[in-house]
Amino acid sequence: MVPAQTYSDSTVNYIEIGAFGGSGSRTPFWMQANQFGTIPKSSPAATLRSGFEKYIRFGSHKNRAKNVWRAGFGIEAVGNLTESSKLLFPQLHATLRFKNWEIFAGRKKQWVGLADSTLGTGSYAWSGNAMPIPKIQIGTIGFVNVPFTQGWLSFNAFYSDGFFENNRPVTSGLKLHQKALYLKIGNKYSRLKLLGGFNHQVQWGGKSPYYTKDGKLPDGFKNYINVITGQRYFLGDDLTEFDYNNRIGNHLGSIDLGIQYIGHEYSWFIYRQNIYEDGSLSKLLNIADGLNGISIRKNNSYGANFEVSAIVVEFLFTKSQGGSVWDLETVLGRDNYFNNGQIRDGWSYFDRTIGTPFITPTSDTNWKWPGYSDSFTSNNRVSVFHFGFSGTFLQKIQWSSKLSYSSNIGTYDEPFLKKPSQFSGIFSVGLSLDRSGNTAIKASYALDIGQLYPNAKAFGLSLRRDFGFRSPVGNKKN
Repeated sequence: MVPAQTYSDSTVNYIEIGAFGGSGSRTPFWMQANQFGTIPKSSPAATLRSGFEKYIRFGSHKNRAKNVWRAGFGIEAVGNLTESSKLLFPQLHATLRFKNWEIFAGRKKQWVGLADSTLGTGSYAWSGNAMPIPKIQIGTIGFVNVPFTQGWLSFNAFYSDGFFENNRPVTSGLKLHQKALYLKIGNKYSRLKLLGGFNHQVQWGGKSPYYTKDGKLPDGFKNYINVITGQRYFLGDDLTEFDYNNRIGNHLGSIDLGIQYIGHEYSWFIYRQNIYEDGSLSKLLNIADGLNGISIRKNNSYGANFEVSAIVVEFLFTKSQGGSVWDLETVLGRDNYFNNGQIRDGWSYFDRTIGTPFITPTSDTNWKWPGYSDSFTSNNRVSVFHFGFSGTFLQKIQWSSKLSYSSNIGTYDEPFLKKPSQFSGIFSVGLSLDRSGNTAIKASYALDIGQLYPNAKAFGLSLRRDFGFRSPVGNKKN
């Protein structure tokens, strides 16, 4: 007899206190990147943070036993004491779940795309570098089996709409449209699995002083349909020539492919993210651009005094952009990633890159060009070699490291006079202070050496206590 499916909701509830500081007034890259915008860019700083999430099951007695219907909420607060102290809420949401589906409203931490989200550089379009954007989203929780395929085909998908902050440098009232669909071939017993899919993000609506009618970007339901489909060449009284020749809003995303192999001793994940912002990818003009990665994880620990349990190697390249020539007829080439002619403050949220942190805000670097004084980034043509490691030492100490080397050449419009290179690294160790592993102390050392950022070194120390509040746990379907 096949056991009844039971659905689980794991949560993380914690309180943490920490501080960091070092040479210079800027926090090193890997100490603040991909931290959902919660680590300040200035140093030194102290932080106090806490998170709580809870799901309650309801419905008939049978459904409650299997945890089919659940309602939950979550809140995470981060208080940073630095030269510009802030209280942030990276998570604040209400959620309704049915089996492996959910709908939520508010802020919730997410990673989008096929990539290693722990030791890698982060997905190209949605990396976890910025604060989560408030939105309403409906979608799956992980991969869900397609009916009548006996588990050989599954999908992970969502559809959402949200809004950006009002106090942006150039625009105001911007909206977010976002969706994604990923497929996986291979059941839970398969050693080899194939994955593929896409994500699509659009900034639209609101106000901008650039290439608009009366300072307003196209809005309303008919334009929302054009935002969803990404179609071009249509007319409207509220449209400019810029809208006609491009699309309604600032579109971007990636088309991803992945291969997963689960062996006896190691698990392998090889992935590729192909970049699109206009039609260049459809003509394969910018096929050289993208994120390439391989993640290798050890399936078992043998209790050695020193172990490497995971290795991630990535190469990010964004220097092609479809070539240096922009063709008005096809609107191809010179893609200018994360910048937009109407939405000059670009693919950002509270001055943080929403996508890969290696496409840097102009305000963050040593290289500031007058022509990009009101554009988001003056450096979107980059190549990055990255290595991530994690493991154990003396069987009790958890350690991890990220090491990245980048070459930066600016943009096609204003190339850097030189090609500043940059090394950024971090090394962290953590030790559990009790048998349960719920209380831990963590120390980190990070540094930046190169020409892109001011040279900096910093040391961080934190103490964290996790609390276990869990709904009934069963076999989660993948």
